[in-house]
Amino acid sequence: MKRKNILFKIENGIGLITINRPDQLNALNNKTIEELHQQFEEIKNDKNIKVIIITGEGDKAFVAGADIKEFANFSKEQGKKLAKNGQDKLFNLIENFSKPVIAAINGFALGGGLELAMACHIRIASENAKMGLPEVSLGVIPGYGGTQRLAQLIGKGKAFELITTAQMISSKEALEYGLINHLESQENLIQKCLEISRQIMKNSPNAIAAAIKSINAGYNKELNGYNEEIESFGNCFESDEFSEGTQAFLEKRRPNF
Repeated sequence: MKRKNILFKIENGIGLITINRPDQLNALNNKTIEELHQQFEEIKNDKNIKVIIITGEGDKAFVAGADIKEFANFSKEQGKKLAKNGQDKLFNLIENFSKPVIAAINGFALGGGLELAMACHIRIASENAKMGLPEVSLGVIPGYGGTQRLAQLIGKGKAFELITTAQMISSKEALEYGLINHLESQENLIQKCLEISRQIMKNSPNAIAAAIKSINAGYNKELNGYNEEIESFGNCFESDEFSEGTQAFLEKRRPNF
């Protein structure tokens, strides 16, 4: 299905989602969040797609934040609904997605844009990227999971500093903090994402989904990550992919997942 604010293509089992609002620096508005939600829902059960890469159109911005004019006059209840709907519809969906999602951060990733990148499983940034959560400069706080995921990724102290100062950091600093996995040139950004995607695709999709679920359980206060790991580990033994993987190992050949 063709959508107005995002582009989508499949290349050798890899789904590439591009947020296509370059005139607005790919800012997230309600329509874009809805389209991203629909796209991820379509991908979910497509066995031909093993990894998803998400990026922004152009070379200036991944996503330069939320579209402020949409909520500038919201009430308290409208604000709460905005945050909950966004978290439920997109950000939590990506974090708990059964297929790895890689953020290719090709420029500004601010506010909702950085929150989107942090919801992804792996983050790779270009040398010109700038990241930050500047919401307190507008009299509000991050509402799409930013206060939680930033602290998980870089630690509580650094998260306090970045959120309360509302300052941007460079991609080099982001790498030092552990906010991103890799730093690449603008020209090599997508190629690096594809390289990691192809490495992922050599492995069992079922086991990868189980690993994502188990890792996330460790950051969910309602779950016990160790128990989830035990359960998921056991479930793997019932899969055809486990049989294929172990047999391939014993036969000294590459598994066919």
